[in-house]
Amino acid sequence: MDGQRQKFYLSRSSFEITELIPWIVGIAVFFLLPDYLALAARILIFIILVMSLDLLVGYAGVVSLGHGVFFGVGAYAAGIASVSFGINDPLVQLLIAAACAGVLGLLSGAVVLRGKGLTLIMLTLAVATMVYEAANRATHLTGGADGLTGIVIAPLLGLFRFDMFGKTAFVYSLVILFLVWLLLRTLCRSPFGASLSGIHQNPMRMHAIGTPVFRQLLFTYTLAAAIAGIAGALLTQTSSFVGLNTLGFELSGEILVMLILGGVGRLYGAFVGPAVFLVAQDYLAKQFPENWYLGIGVLLIVVILYARGGILGLLDSVTGRKT
Repeated sequence: MDGQRQKFYLSRSSFEITELIPWIVGIAVFFLLPDYLALAARILIFIILVMSLDLLVGYAGVVSLGHGVFFGVGAYAAGIASVSFGINDPLVQLLIAAACAGVLGLLSGAVVLRGKGLTLIMLTLAVATMVYEAANRATHLTGGADGLTGIVIAPLLGLFRFDMFGKTAFVYSLVILFLVWLLLRTLCRSPFGASLSGIHQNPMRMHAIGTPVFRQLLFTYTLAAAIAGIAGALLTQTSSFVGLNTLGFELSGEILVMLILGGVGRLYGAFVGPAVFLVAQDYLAKQFPENWYLGIGVLLIVVILYARGGILGLLDSVTGRKT
């Protein structure tokens, strides 16, 4: 029995040829669309953020309306590290951002995860609101409503400067995305990932068989927060600016929409949703600057009504396989 279980997890961990598609597309974008690398880097950053949310919503079953707050904390942590403490190395900033967001995730998760259903959702929103107001008032650190400027980012590895064309930002974000994807892929296809799926489906039964449900959820919540913080730091490093919008409720709503568009609990839905949302946003904002949200709303309604599993679910129904 143990040998069969080991063989099962080994087979789930083996790589498939289709998993190369996102990375082939990423490399192709770098060479074929050099004028859009800034937008492409932003898409990669939001893929990381949405992937962290999918770990919570799709795998652990923890619905959050305040996940964007960890993104904002990571963004501000990287910016403050540069402006207030002179720490300009991008990799060190990433670690600081992950640590700050992770600590907030650990502390808030210890409270939030004690709630269930609507209570839990409202607690996540309350935490996000408090952090937003704290950042708004701490103008000496965050710049308040004006945002944080004067951020200096040293060349990556001392060699590659962040240029205005987004080349370094794109490659840097793509590498970080690959590492995050590899971590989450390994985690979700491990026995720990299987236990998360069990907790999602029936937490009472998992608790009855001896699974430390709260501890595993808290670890997952903290990890998702740290990954969101990394995404926030990447945004700061590629734009050299942080605003209060990175902590706002609107961002948390948008990334949830991105996740639903791509497909919840799929891991690869996080690749599709942000790309579709941000490309559509960029196009519609140029064509209909005052009403572009209407187009996004129509797109979301169509996906919810006719592709219950998101865009990847629609592809499944066409190809007859699970992505």
